Amino acid sequence: MKKKLDILDKIATLGKLKKKALYKLVLLNDDFTSMDFVVKVLILFLSKKKNEAEKLMLQVHNEGSAVCGLYTFDLAKTIRDKINNYSNINKQPLKCIIKD
Repeated sequence: MKKKLDILDKIATLGKLKKKALYKLVLLNDDFTSMDFVVKVLILFLSKKKNEAEKLMLQVHNEGSAVCGLYTFDLAKTIRDKINNYSNINKQPLKCIIKD
């Protein structure tokens, strides 16, 4: 009977999934990147609707930064790299960082 309970405990433990940690994707303000470019980045890479992208862009502009989403580390890193590469290609100093 004890063996049955041990097996049931193991099954119950396996059934509990750990939640993956989420990381903040943050856009940083600078004095050169156009507001239109920031909105475009938010729409292209973070799938934001235009009105939400404009609100986030204003937050970046007025407060110096804005959290644009919560993602697993691998996804956050991929999106960050795409945004930073796109900014570099377009000769814009816009930076995206990851915070935990």
